[in-house]
Amino acid sequence: MKLPASLLCAAAAVALSFSAHAQSAKPDLAKGAAVFGQVCVACHAADGNSTTPANPKLAHQHPEYLIKQLHEFKSGKRDSAVMKGMVAALSEDDMRNIAFWLADQKPTTGAATDKDLVRTGERIYRGGIPDRQIAACAGCHGPRGSGIPAQYPRLSGQHAEYTSTQLNAFRAGTRGNNAQMMGVAAKMNDMEIKAVSDYIAGLR
Repeated sequence: MKLPASLLCAAAAVALSFSAHAQSAKPDLAKGAAVFGQVCVACHAADGNSTTPANPKLAHQHPEYLIKQLHEFKSGKRDSAVMKGMVAALSEDDMRNIAFWLADQKPTTGAATDKDLVRTGERIYRGGIPDRQIAACAGCHGPRGSGIPAQYPRLSGQHAEYTSTQLNAFRAGTRGNNAQMMGVAAKMNDMEIKAVSDYIAGLR
């Protein structure tokens, strides 16, 4: 039996209203902290400031970006056997609550350590490499690495090892969830990746 058009429109309006309400629902930071403590703390530390260079610092990261990454780990668009297992049981609310709780955490600072490469890292981060069409990192991630919500993550103070691993993964195509970053990293050599990763660690 076909429903009258007026009923179909009413049903659609209710669905859209419910969807908008769900998207605007205030995150539960207490629940986010609890789930983070159960699922994420071993790798990312109690406050999201990982002390293990291979694992990213997540404190004060843009929540929209974190939610996007969690979705992509779950779907397999961003490939990681470890993270896929971690997020498998997370609900939409769990992801939202964790992301907004992390965004509320105070980040720790880092420091560049390779004095021989820091000038090269700064040059690439701030100005790119124009003759090879390598864009400046600052163009998307900001001069101080603050990023842009949803699209571009906050980078300042991130572990150099983690940043370098991600740039190498983009370059190799093993991380394929951002075509723009794949294009940038594809043009960079090992020294350039190391230099810019080390420079980013010292941004604040």
